[in-house]
Amino acid sequence: MGLMEYIKAGGIIMDILIAMNTVGIALIITKLVQYMLFVKKKKEYADEIAGEFSSIASGDRRTVLLIVKELLQSRLRKMEKGMPTIKIIATTATLFGLLGTVVGVLMAFEAIGKVGMGDPSVFAKGISMALVTTVGGLVVAIIHTVGYNYLIAYLDDIESQLEEELLLRFYGSDR
Repeated sequence: MGLMEYIKAGGIIMDILIAMNTVGIALIITKLVQYMLFVKKKKEYADEIAGEFSSIASGDRRTVLLIVKELLQSRLRKMEKGMPTIKIIATTATLFGLLGTVVGVLMAFEAIGKVGMGDPSVFAKGISMALVTTVGGLVVAIIHTVGYNYLIAYLDDIESQLEEELLLRFYGSDR
């Protein structure tokens, strides 16, 4: 059985999973590129932030640290746009897979109810849908769970690097 046959066997549920996967992978790639470009311009962003807060650099270190963290978080919040969608896809893909499983098993039992157990091919379509959508849902969920967690870790790393860069600018190496 080829890929197209599996997709066809999964019915409308598989179509939904493919649409979810397409949107999610596009978002993951977009965010990854966005984060990589941000890292390349990290010094420029640090210069911009440092320029805005150079007047407070001589203030209380705790206050400066809190202000730097708040500014970084407000800038990075913009970079989180789209991340909830990836998380929703990761979470709901398994539910769609489960829905396909239930629908497929229901179809199999309906077929058995109509013609009996004499011919296994009668209920094979329902069982096939059940299994294909289960696999499809798990594959989509795994890809997006890994992608989401990787991007969150990447964003946390960017925040740490920028925070370190700014604190070094304000205080040098004697933090």
